[in-house]
Amino acid sequence: MSSSATNPACGILFGIGVGPGDPELVTLKAQRVLQSVPIICTPHSDTSRDSFALSIARQFIDTDRQELLRFGFPTDDAVAASRVWETAAETLAVRLKQGQDVAFITEGDPMLFSTFSYVLESIRSNHPEITVEIIPGVSSVMAAAARASLPLVTHGQRLAILPAVYGIDDLREAIANYDTIVLMKVNRVLLDALANLESLGLAGKGIYVRRATTEREQVVRDLQQLGEEDLDYFSLLIIKR
Repeated sequence: MSSSATNPACGILFGIGVGPGDPELVTLKAQRVLQSVPIICTPHSDTSRDSFALSIARQFIDTDRQELLRFGFPTDDAVAASRVWETAAETLAVRLKQGQDVAFITEGDPMLFSTFSYVLESIRSNHPEITVEIIPGVSSVMAAAARASLPLVTHGQRLAILPAVYGIDDLREAIANYDTIVLMKVNRVLLDALANLESLGLAGKGIYVRRATTEREQVVRDLQQLGEEDLDYFSLLIIKR
């Protein structure tokens, strides 16, 4: 939890992780806060009609008495996305300074590759009097490892988590320095990189997990069978040396 508030009249901004997809993995604390706050903020990409985070948390929200604030953001324009989150932060700040609590929901965990981090940065910079509380959630990394029954690291092993933007050079460097590598948001670049796994001595050492814990979950242990149609924004690849 983080608090730098000097104005007790302000509401609390909750950053809530709602997990990887299965609503039963939403923590009890997250459920309690979701059911009590008057305003819930939910992000979605401009290519999607709905928010994945909202679809997970929907059963804990009563739209008859709670207000939903939706913010659509572009996924291919970092500058435009930054403006969206600055606007979102200012919109939330107005409500918070009126004494209303606000919950910002995000899939997975709010501190790992999350849109909430941008709002958090803006609030802390421009409105330090507002109290912020982070409620962690089950990340897709941990969910995928569980669904694949694959321990990520043990004892003194090291783990690297790479975001969506990576290439073969990034992969080669990570393999040289870490025992387990998790590649987030598998894309076409990854398929190209997979062709190099054999030359890197990693043939047969990768597991692809798509939409872990959901009805659309897919765990693929033979990566040679992966095609572009199998790729998904909510997917990752675990490689163990």
